[in-house]
Amino acid sequence: MDIDQRSLSHTFNDFFESEKSSGILLILCTAVALLLANSQIGASYLGLWQRHVGGLSLEHWVNDALMAIFFLLIGLELERELYSGELSSLRNALLPIAAAIGGMVAPALIHLALNAGTPTQAGFGIPMATDIAFALAVLAILGNRIPASLKVFVVAFAVMDDLGAIVIIAAFYTAQLSVWYLIGALVVWTLLFTLNRLFRVMSLVPYLLGGVLMWFLMLKSGVHATIAGVALAFAIPFSAKDNDEESPSHKLELFLHKPVAFIILPIFALANTGVVVGSDWMQDVTSTNSAGIAAGLILGKPFGVMLLCFLAVSSGICRLPVALNWRHIFGAGMLGGIGFTMSVFITNLAFVGNAEATNASKLAILLASLTAGAIGFLWLRLLGGPEAADSDMDGALDLKQPRGTSEDA
Repeated sequence: MDIDQRSLSHTFNDFFESEKSSGILLILCTAVALLLANSQIGASYLGLWQRHVGGLSLEHWVNDALMAIFFLLIGLELERELYSGELSSLRNALLPIAAAIGGMVAPALIHLALNAGTPTQAGFGIPMATDIAFALAVLAILGNRIPASLKVFVVAFAVMDDLGAIVIIAAFYTAQLSVWYLIGALVVWTLLFTLNRLFRVMSLVPYLLGGVLMWFLMLKSGVHATIAGVALAFAIPFSAKDNDEESPSHKLELFLHKPVAFIILPIFALANTGVVVGSDWMQDVTSTNSAGIAAGLILGKPFGVMLLCFLAVSSGICRLPVALNWRHIFGAGMLGGIGFTMSVFITNLAFVGNAEATNASKLAILLASLTAGAIGFLWLRLLGGPEAADSDMDGALDLKQPRGTSEDA
């Protein structure tokens, strides 16, 4: 039996509502940024984000400080999924993990195949990302035409995809490393973790104050400061037995949903998607870098997700959730091709100081994400409806019960 929409947790439904509304607002902000960047006031609009305040440009404040809060929310969502969500059971987590791995590796390989050994090789991480907000916005438009379990699957694999993107940022997009500042950040995190696990301090105040200090030390260390947001999330107390009002992690996650969805991400879009579409835009979108980004998002994502999930199910490691079939998995992979927020974010790290490559990459991301979203919507609109026969299909079985195993295994 499919997961009934009413059976989804209150936290999940709040998350889903915030993400889908955020996706719609992001589209509007992106359109505004594009129009302004290509209008008569384009130079002034782009120059606005380069004005310095407190030692950093407004663009850096957005990308390094505000986005650290966004990454904190991602960390809290991941923590919830690991403790009490779809990723809390290894059996439940294996399929989304397989989908995330396939959806990251295939696009990266496609980009590298076209750009290895060139100055744009650093862009390999750009098509690896998935934008949860836009993906869920598409699912929301589809409404009851798709199984509720597909929404859960997309959230689970997109969260794992975000985790992979965070690892990629930390490993490959780190500037010159200052070891002592990094050690300082690790010491602060250890102290916060100790407050949680050893002393069970439940007030959010010391964690948030320590998080600000950790962000500053991480910024100085050369490791991108947004990583501090994810690290802080795993230092904040969480208990699967607590209700939403009692768990500090739950309270902070619920508090951050709307500010992140309706303030931080729209500001990020306004600051980073003002792409200037010049007379040579066709040359930009047909370059090997842009082709790698577009092919990675539009083709690499769905085929990577499909291939790894098929291998995982065929080998007996896991099974498809009830009421999902391979058409749903392929459609989910298509929606995974909506890179947007994380792809734009990685672009800023991959091509620091290279305005031309940055601008061309963002244009490719916007076009590819729009294409992937449109194709994914049409695919699921036509082929993604829940079918009673799905529960009897080979492979369309409960994810909690892997093939060839028993509940006691």
